[in-house]
Amino acid sequence: MPQPVPPTPRPDRPSEPTPGPAAARPAPAAPAPTGSAPADSAPAGPALDDRAVGCLLGAAVGDALGGPVEGCTPEQIVARHGGRVTGIVGPFHEDWRTARPLAPYHKGDGHVTDDTLMTHALVRVYEKVRDHLDAYAVAEHLVPDLIGAPRWIPELEAEALPLHRLFLAEKWLVTRLHYGHVDPREAGVGNIVNCGAAMYMAPVGIVNAGHPAGAYAEAVDIAGAHQSSYGREAAGVFAAAVAAAFKPRATPASVVEDVLGLAKDGTRAAIEAVCTVAGRYTDFESALKPLRTAVAPFDTVGPAYREPSLGARRPSRLHAIEELPIALGMLLVGAGDFRRTVLGSVNYGRDCDSIATMGGAVAGALHGERAVPGDWGAEVSRASRLDLRTPGTALAQVAREVFARDRRRRLDHEHAFAAIGGV
Repeated sequence: MPQPVPPTPRPDRPSEPTPGPAAARPAPAAPAPTGSAPADSAPAGPALDDRAVGCLLGAAVGDALGGPVEGCTPEQIVARHGGRVTGIVGPFHEDWRTARPLAPYHKGDGHVTDDTLMTHALVRVYEKVRDHLDAYAVAEHLVPDLIGAPRWIPELEAEALPLHRLFLAEKWLVTRLHYGHVDPREAGVGNIVNCGAAMYMAPVGIVNAGHPAGAYAEAVDIAGAHQSSYGREAAGVFAAAVAAAFKPRATPASVVEDVLGLAKDGTRAAIEAVCTVAGRYTDFESALKPLRTAVAPFDTVGPAYREPSLGARRPSRLHAIEELPIALGMLLVGAGDFRRTVLGSVNYGRDCDSIATMGGAVAGALHGERAVPGDWGAEVSRASRLDLRTPGTALAQVAREVFARDRRRRLDHEHAFAAIGGV
């Protein structure tokens, strides 16, 4: 049995970038053009590495806090815990090994779920490819990772292939790509439409830090292997939200503004509706019912989360997943504060592990590692036997390398276009 990973450290100041091999270091930044406007003297916020660690650590902590009350209503959460969830709690059912519908998963006690397992798997793909990804990268790298290497699965308390923990919507990847040899760009067609592709797209936002449109396009391409319709759209918009949170001096309001400029159809309408309502509240308790009312017209699952309607999770241009609009709404209600954003997401219930994963990722990207309560991070790392800092520092280095490649590709394009008389 593998030894537990030491608890996540909590530095007094943002971590220094992890040095990479000389050949992988990005080229020096090009000087600003003559006559360009001076840079804003206001603080730009945490540095890239700190934000990347905060993003992925925040996503994992949100996931772990939401897992034990996933599928519940706010009222059921209060009845079980004697009030709102305020931190890491145990399983909802004492007989979790056999209790339906969660058996045999040990949700709670700081255990992350498939949201974090998939997020870390995508980080490993970026570490291997060290460039932008597409749907083919899912077939060539992500699927083999899910079926080829046993890893510690916290909810199973055992080593197993990640495939054995994944929900049916994620098992679809293996069925369609490994066994069906479907064109990766179209493999998501026919899958149930849910948050399965969106929940692990935070790494795409980190690699495209500060460039929401680039993150949106890349995530939509990647998610084509997994989802269609508004499930695929949500993947693009969540990645864009993470990228927007990396902008200097970004705020919850600026993140929402950026994603509304990219989102399409029902996803855009749902985010706008929820965030308009969220702007009226400053505490999640009073916002719980109004946010649910705002998203309900766009949600196909219906009022009983465990009893979805016959029209649930089918493609539509009029609908949206519930998780992303609510996560952004809670981000506004909590004014970007990690604890308030995540606890609002957790106590909302329903698919609250994914809601808190998304809200935690954006809040962590806005404010860096310090935003995540140190005791929460340490306990989730210990209980889940996961190093929750290294994926962020590793991905920050990949982001630098990809940015350097993008700069060279852009210069090559400029030279080619100029040579044919474009300018």
